[in-house]
Amino acid sequence: MSSRIPPKPKRSASSSNIVLASRKHYAVIGAGMAGVVCARTLQQAGHQVTVIEAQPQVGGRMASRHSAHGSFDVGAQFFTVRDPRFQLALDSTPSVTRHWSVNAIRTLDATGKVAVTTQRGMEAHLVGVPTMDSLLASWAAPLDVRLNEYALAFERDALNPSQWQLRTEDVDGGVHVYAGLDGVVLAIPSPEAQELLADSETDVPADWQLSDVYIAPSWTLLLTFAHAVDPSITNMGPQWNAARTEHPRITWLSRESSKPGRGKVERWTVQASPDWARKHENDEPQRVAAKMLQAFSELTRIRATPSDIRVVQWGYAKTINPLPKDAKGQARSHLWNAKSAIGLCGDWCLGYRVEDAFVSGLELALAVLGE
Repeated sequence: MSSRIPPKPKRSASSSNIVLASRKHYAVIGAGMAGVVCARTLQQAGHQVTVIEAQPQVGGRMASRHSAHGSFDVGAQFFTVRDPRFQLALDSTPSVTRHWSVNAIRTLDATGKVAVTTQRGMEAHLVGVPTMDSLLASWAAPLDVRLNEYALAFERDALNPSQWQLRTEDVDGGVHVYAGLDGVVLAIPSPEAQELLADSETDVPADWQLSDVYIAPSWTLLLTFAHAVDPSITNMGPQWNAARTEHPRITWLSRESSKPGRGKVERWTVQASPDWARKHENDEPQRVAAKMLQAFSELTRIRATPSDIRVVQWGYAKTINPLPKDAKGQARSHLWNAKSAIGLCGDWCLGYRVEDAFVSGLELALAVLGE
């Protein structure tokens, strides 16, 4: 990502005052890809940024989980690059990404038979190393990130009504107030953004059309086969490492241990289909895990009992209906109200790809900067 740090001013009282006067303080709620990129860009432009994240780590849907036998990418499985700005940003931290050498992405029918194989001209599949969230952890390192804090509401600052103040609550029930904010960015799923805007009694422009966005839930099943450590059976089951499926319960499965830096113990990440996850979003996790494991066995022919089974629920996993286009039929990468100094960003503005989140966060920051 290109630096936006302004040139050093000449050493004079007048120029120094100008710089201090122009420095603003922004709050960014959410430390996923969009939030981190937006905050990083604003900070590189010389502004103060405070990032609020409800989870104990940065990453959002690029989250990873650790176990005794290795890590799992529980959200985004890989990402591709089409926008040169994304490539420039990745080039700034080359040590935390690597190519995942999948030679094909298969599509399986409901019985596990290969229906389609995508190979020629396939885009490079990239992953964070040693885990998917390593990329955002690296980018967020210079930022002021407040983890384990949940944004409650924001309102006009008590001392300066032209600014905002944000109230948050930490895991111990302590309430924090961040005052003197010149703008607030909501880098969270659109339903959560709508709820926070309502709690803040903030008027939402009619043309934002947030209610038209739909993000489907999902379940992610994490399977470990620790007994498959004998070199002769390292690749138990199918001889491929990733597949999309037409099975009614499962949309994606991949051999986690095939990714660079993940360890050799046989591990699989299995993601539920959006429709099935929506129908079963209120089910007990144990029941969901059992049904997904059955489908996994049908697709891979792996009948062995996993040594460890975990399941993760996502309330907002994959964008089905992104933000509607503007009146000119152009896609909107973000939402920014310059009058109120409130902005929204996230992959849901454009789609569901990791790069969509990057573009959204970057272009919102540029809108805030007036570029």
